[in-house]
Amino acid sequence: MNGRKNGNKRITLKMIAKIVGVSTMTVSRALNDNKHVDEGTRRKVRETARELGYFPNYIAKSLVQQRTQTIGVVVPEIAHSFFAQAVKGVEEEAWERGYQIMLTHSAEDTRRETHGARALASKMVDGLIVSTAESGSDVEFFKSLIKGGLRLVFFDRCIYDIGASCVSIDDVDSARRATEHLIDGGYRRVAHLRGSLALSIGRNRLRGYRDALAERGVPADDDLVVETAIHEHGGYEAMKKLLALPEEKRPDAILAVNDTSAFGAMMAIAEAGLRVPNDVGVVGFYNDVRADLMPTPLTAITQPAREIGKIAARKMLAHIEDDSLPPENVLVPTELIVRASSTRDAGSSPAASI
Repeated sequence: MNGRKNGNKRITLKMIAKIVGVSTMTVSRALNDNKHVDEGTRRKVRETARELGYFPNYIAKSLVQQRTQTIGVVVPEIAHSFFAQAVKGVEEEAWERGYQIMLTHSAEDTRRETHGARALASKMVDGLIVSTAESGSDVEFFKSLIKGGLRLVFFDRCIYDIGASCVSIDDVDSARRATEHLIDGGYRRVAHLRGSLALSIGRNRLRGYRDALAERGVPADDDLVVETAIHEHGGYEAMKKLLALPEEKRPDAILAVNDTSAFGAMMAIAEAGLRVPNDVGVVGFYNDVRADLMPTPLTAITQPAREIGKIAARKMLAHIEDDSLPPENVLVPTELIVRASSTRDAGSSPAASI
């Protein structure tokens, strides 16, 4: 049979019922594998539906069920391996539960984030999983979504205390441990390439860095805290600023807000004729696949992106199943992976290398 025998009209249950010679209700039950329809009828209905090119009208179905079986996902970047892996985790968990995802990215821009989230909400997704943009987020907008009944879960970069769950690592403790590792390794002028203070990771990793200095009795120096954009060029430019300080004030170690900014910092260090780690130690966040492949492998705090995505999806599905569940902040464990970039006399790279 030709699936478009009725021109461009959408194939309906009523059309299938007429061809098979049963009621529309029987067709619906057969397509939903209802055991009260005999196997012969179910098989004939399914074969006819397949030949006609029928597919369910999920919009109509969602009006009945008050669910669309879809979850919206908003990420700052698609190409970044952390977010790619996190989205993979969300999709895998959603698929196992019969849900599809709809994805958009903000390109680290507040307006695009709001526009994308609003577009997904207008498509009646059952909930939104969001990691916020570097330029900051419209908190009142997200509050309005929650007030309007939309379920919301943040991951990695979170907005707290607005009635939404969040899945992240303990950024404060992780930054503290990373900074203490550098200090305990003999570095004394530890600088921090911090993220935007509009981001939870920027604020919390800065706090952890400062806590470590205080706990180890190392004087804080505001000149050693420089904001970086969260990419290689940002880290490169931020490191150049630190290297332009008078020699006695220059850092001998760097805690970078993420691996990509750490890679950029390492390029600037090499260009200055300095060596990693003997002249400048470096630690990043995430444990990017490139970390172990650098000429001087990068020490990093792990962020299990795929697992974070899976947990965020599970949390979202739990909220979908039970609207009475209170919001929860879930912390995913991390590990400090120590490599050559933070260990003096452990095979530092030549000055011409990263």
